[in-house]
Amino acid sequence: MLRTDELLTIKQASEWATRHIGKTVTTSNISYLIQYGRIKKTGENGMTQVSKRELLGYYKSYKGYRELSWKDQLGEDLNWALSFEQYKEAETTKHVHRLHPYKGKFIPQLVEYFLDNHTDKFKKDVCFKKGDIILDPFSGSGTTMVQANELGMHAVGIDISAFNAMIGNCKVAKYDFAAIQTKISIITTALKHFLSNSPTLEFEEKLLQTLYDFNNKYFPVPDYKYNIKNGGIDENIYGEEKAREFLPAYKKLAAQYGINLHKKNADTFLDKWYSRHIRDEIEFVFNEIKNIKNAGTKKIISLILSRTIRSCRATTHADLATLIEPITSTYYCAKHGKICKPIFSILKWWETYAKDTLKRIREFDRLRTDTHQLCLTGDGRTIDIFDKLDKKNSSFGQLARRQKIRGIFSSPPYVGLIDYHEQHAYAYDLFGFKRQDELEIGPLCKGTGREAKRSYIEGITDVLKNCKKYLVHDYDVFIVANDKLSMYPTIAEDAGMKIVNQYKRPVLNRTEKDKGAYSEIIFHLKAD
Repeated sequence: MLRTDELLTIKQASEWATRHIGKTVTTSNISYLIQYGRIKKTGENGMTQVSKRELLGYYKSYKGYRELSWKDQLGEDLNWALSFEQYKEAETTKHVHRLHPYKGKFIPQLVEYFLDNHTDKFKKDVCFKKGDIILDPFSGSGTTMVQANELGMHAVGIDISAFNAMIGNCKVAKYDFAAIQTKISIITTALKHFLSNSPTLEFEEKLLQTLYDFNNKYFPVPDYKYNIKNGGIDENIYGEEKAREFLPAYKKLAAQYGINLHKKNADTFLDKWYSRHIRDEIEFVFNEIKNIKNAGTKKIISLILSRTIRSCRATTHADLATLIEPITSTYYCAKHGKICKPIFSILKWWETYAKDTLKRIREFDRLRTDTHQLCLTGDGRTIDIFDKLDKKNSSFGQLARRQKIRGIFSSPPYVGLIDYHEQHAYAYDLFGFKRQDELEIGPLCKGTGREAKRSYIEGITDVLKNCKKYLVHDYDVFIVANDKLSMYPTIAEDAGMKIVNQYKRPVLNRTEKDKGAYSEIIFHLKAD
């Protein structure tokens, strides 16, 4: 039996933590905790060790502590089984689910739980079976369509955003992998040749080396992070001081290599959030993509470019999801605990995401079933689903008219939370999609006031009433919502539906900065 204060090797620590929380903890996970100052590194003669007491402190949120704490804050009706905390991030973002960043999506395990044929002490009935058609009128990034495919079900998605529809359709499409690989190789070679006439890569390499030396001296890993955690350093004061100290070296290198650090205008999103060097590379790759003849190959490679340019916006690492102000200089990064830099070339991210995308669509191809999935661009309040299906995929349209849609699984927008077009503004600027911001239901820009609430209730109600026309008479509708304003009882009644059950689940591993206890409700609705 190990004593509480005993020192463990990294291997021993991973084995202990795995047993303690009932979930695999790798040696890399332990090394991460050391690197980011969560626990302190000790040991002699080159052997890294950690304190078991510190590990106990770090993992105290497991073994039921977090469940008890959250239930105390959110209520005893919290269904912890729907937290899916047993899954690692790689499982909740498996294969094509991480094909492109997207705010506000649910994890695939949640969809699978309600669509598959299992029952348990919470889920008493099976509502769907293989061959059924599932509808998601707020399709977003296409999670419902992907999981329906895995389960042998057909699915129709609807989204007001043309770019969202593109993401979803790219996830479920079938591809010629050899053709995609060939086109990626051609574009990558051309981009490298384009950059051979530019000082960008040499400048960035020199800057990275200078930063490496500076950060090693003033932000040593893991001691710096550990000192912050334990109050030995005021991070804000020290970080800003060292950022100012490094700035002259940065400006000198930029001048030496002729790097333009200033923007002439900010008329569009691309103008505001991308340096001239990045813009030139984006335009170069986009022009190469325009020459691709095969529509499917062109779309998936366009999505790779979109994912690439999202990671190359001129913002700090901490603000990548929210975008506060464009940056053009090096800065202290609280996320990484050192001086970081803007991005000056898309090459690294382009190559990384091209490789990752191919891997993910191949993984999904091995799991996919021979079923139909299609996301339609349109307004769920007025769209003629069968007519649109007929035009896009006649065989799917005929199937849908013959058997009708079995039910809905969807997560509508949360009132006043996200501007869905704006989160991908770079893609709208680049690809020229028509923006329909004015048709969004419950956007961030309209807030959560009385009028916003009234408009939201009316919008979601109209979507459900329109979609009912295409459902079987004994339909099942599952709506995922954080209904803190208690709007869904009214929505259900106005739509001619009744809430027959509801499941309150904790939402773990959120990307927002607020990591506090947070829940959402899955409403099960049927015909009234």
